[in-house]
Amino acid sequence: MGFFMRFTLAGTVLMLGLLLKQCHDLFKELPVPEVDYREYWGPGSSENYVEDIEVKPFELAYGTEVIEELKAKLDKVPNLPEPLEGSNFEYGFNSNRLREILKYWRSDYLMRWDERQKFLNQFPQFKTQIQGLDIHFIHVKPKESDHKRVLPIIVLHGWPGSVREFYEMIPKLTTRSDEKEYVFEVIVPSLPGFGFSQGTSKRGLSAAKMAVIMRNLMVRLGFSKFYIHCGDWGAVIGNLMATFFQSEVLGFHSTMCMNNSPLGHLKTLIGGIFPTFVLKPEHVNHYFPYLDRVKFMLEESGYFHLQATKPDTIGAALTGNPVGLAAYILEKFSTGTNPSFRFLEDGGLEKYFSLDALLDHIMIYYLTDSVTTSQRLYVEAFNIRELMNFDRTPTVVPAGCAKFRYEIYQQTDWALKDHLRNLIQNNHYPDGGHFAALQMPDVLYGDIVQFVNRLYRRED
Repeated sequence: MGFFMRFTLAGTVLMLGLLLKQCHDLFKELPVPEVDYREYWGPGSSENYVEDIEVKPFELAYGTEVIEELKAKLDKVPNLPEPLEGSNFEYGFNSNRLREILKYWRSDYLMRWDERQKFLNQFPQFKTQIQGLDIHFIHVKPKESDHKRVLPIIVLHGWPGSVREFYEMIPKLTTRSDEKEYVFEVIVPSLPGFGFSQGTSKRGLSAAKMAVIMRNLMVRLGFSKFYIHCGDWGAVIGNLMATFFQSEVLGFHSTMCMNNSPLGHLKTLIGGIFPTFVLKPEHVNHYFPYLDRVKFMLEESGYFHLQATKPDTIGAALTGNPVGLAAYILEKFSTGTNPSFRFLEDGGLEKYFSLDALLDHIMIYYLTDSVTTSQRLYVEAFNIRELMNFDRTPTVVPAGCAKFRYEIYQQTDWALKDHLRNLIQNNHYPDGGHFAALQMPDVLYGDIVQFVNRLYRRED
């Protein structure tokens, strides 16, 4: 063999070895990372910061002046262009449907604002300072007369959701019932920068950092161990809580279970090529065809890219702008519930949701001017360390996944179990989408109870 051939062969072997080492490094497990429990996220320097640990009652108290100003804005709806013939929601929010909703908002919903505000205040709400930020949360305790064991559970929302997603489910969790030998004590926080929780003044408040804040909130309230239920960004944060604080989380339940490690993505890709190798035939359409899922994400993720790069720009367009805010957020409730709703003239919004419930969400973002601060999470979380590394740390926390047919993001058990090592429940549902708690609260409640029932007698 000549010198050139030997040199080429040696180079090829070297490159192959380096590639295999790189793959090994990408796929190897990582230890539980160290976290900073006291990292400061408030304004200015933390040098003289003394945390106010008091838990203070809170309630919405928006009076006539604020509502009259909103009515005046809705009286001056811009001249929206007519939708293209037959376009339905395929070009975005259909302007004819938007006019109808804006009219209802102005002439019906806001005329009953005292009623809606009372509805939003129906559960005890509080604020407390965590790491420099005022964190808002709902805290509902079961009635003393129930005489059942009480289990603490933190329930986490995402974007463009809010604590309002869980109003129909909270009474089910906290009330005595035949299907469970316990009742839940429910804590539903507004994520930092969302709704009534203060947004950070510092760069870097990612999902991983929010996981620490949410854990610290539970400790502040006296819970050394607790359950988690979550979806959307809440699912990312809850997953990280179950990874970082494995001795504290009793169980992790999610509507959007994920393993974003390189191995998790590789297994998802392989599953797309050989779906029946990893799935029962009746479950294949929950996950595949994989290319259809990718195509849908490319078509519908423009907002994601915008918010992950320029959240303040789109935030400026939406803040104080009820028309733009309603179109921008409600379109996500349409397509996120069922992708086929893009082809309906009304967007399918009232197939599962009342307009009052949807406008409650809009009001929370509008009244708090929190759309910009909520969207900044996309910048902080959309990086390689956040997306790829943390799920390389296995968690032994018991996990349960409620998989609704039209959830935006799904992964098979085969892909999940490298991260969720103790996946004990995985139920598939023929309907339901991204906002399952608001869309199908009875079904989701039943799934949570089934999951906790599996663990209840094993506690302690």
